[in-house]
This record gives sequence, structure tokens and C-alpha cells, in this order.
Amino acid sequence: MKVGVLLSGCGVYDGAEIHESVLALLAIEEAGAEAVCIGIDQPQHHVVNHMNGKEQDEERNMLIEASRIARGNIKNIKDVEPADIDMLLIPGGFGSAKNFTSWAFDGPEGEVLPEVKLLLLNLVNIGKPIVALCVSPVVVAKAFEDSDIQPFLTIGNKEDGSPYDIGGFTQGLEATGAKTTMKKASEINVDSANKIVTAPCYMMDTNLTTLRNNIKDAVSAGIDLVG
Repeated sequence: MKVGVLLSGCGVYDGAEIHESVLALLAIEEAGAEAVCIGIDQPQHHVVNHMNGKEQDEERNMLIEASRIARGNIKNIKDVEPADIDMLLIPGGFGSAKNFTSWAFDGPEGEVLPEVKLLLLNLVNIGKPIVALCVSPVVVAKAFEDSDIQPFLTIGNKEDGSPYDIGGFTQGLEATGAKTTMKKASEINVDSANKIVTAPCYMMDTNLTTLRNNIKDAVSAGIDLVG
């Protein structure tokens, strides 16, 4: 079994969240599957100094940055067909809201990269699961907006601690036509009808152990949906 891992760069503030990405790769291997890292050969929106959160005056490429996580073993999304993988996983990180979509700047009215939208639509249309971690449900929501597919998603819950506006994100997801539910950092949500699994991960205040278990549960649920 092959699981695509779609990476938006390298680093939580401007690309893919590194902890989530690596723990996803570990969970995939532990499940006896093979990870296929996938990136996009385009500039990321901007570059952020992860020590002070300030934007840097430079340009970086999503595919090249993602190859840091993949240790160089990565495919361009343009070279990936739905038949090449059995499931797709999208780690979190601001790259999902800045590079794959413009959600970070435009909210639910933002755009999604056409190649990302096409891959997700094609996968769901042939019954292959998608696992979206952390903020990446915004990518799923934008991909299926104005389609016949109404995803059922979680991005966390409003009752527990979070560094983000979970209520605002949830309203945004619903504005695209998605259905939503609230889940804790230790819980996942499974949309069995569309074969979409979502997990809060670092959208909530959590620790590395809980994060690791949340991702492992999400990967396991996705693999179960492969059938």
C-alpha cells in the first residue's frame, strides 16, 4: 500500500509542520505501508524566520523545501496520478493556508491551487481516502467547494485550549459547504461516506505524545477506509 504525503514546504509558519510530517511518515511505516512524499514546484507564499516570526526577504520553492523532510525522495505533484497511491495524507502547517490555499489571507473566500484541487477530487471520485491533519481541512474544504461532495470535517474544539480561533475556522469551513464537528486533540473524525479523516493535531494545545497518537489513529483510520 502506498500513501501519498503532500508537503507544502518545511516549517510550521510557512510550510508543512515538521513534527506532524515526520510522525505521519512514522505512522505510515509502522502500519506496513509505503510513504510517497509529494511536493509542488512553485514558490511558497513567503519565508518566515521561525525564531522571531518575522518575514524574511527571500524566496523559497515548496518542492525543494519539502525535500528536506523527504530526505530528497520526493515527487512533483504533476508526476503523480491517483492510480499511483492508495491514500493521501496532508500534514498541517501554515503552508496549507498560505501555499496550497490563500485561506490565511482571504479566509473561506480564498483560492486553492488547481493541481491540489484536482488530485483531491480525483482521489475521492475513485474512492481513495484523504487524511487531513491540523489546519489542512481548509484545503479539503476548498477543494470540494461547489462540487457534489460535502465533506464532514473537524479542526478541533472550542472548549479546550488552542492558539487559534477554532470557532472562526469552523465557521469558515461551513461557509464552503462542509459539515463540521468538534473533536479533542486526542480524537479524530471519520467521514465514512467520502472517506475523509481529519485530526486536530497542533490546532489544539497538545504535547508530542498526544500528537503522535492522534496522527497514528488518523493514519490507521485512513488505511481502514482503503479496504
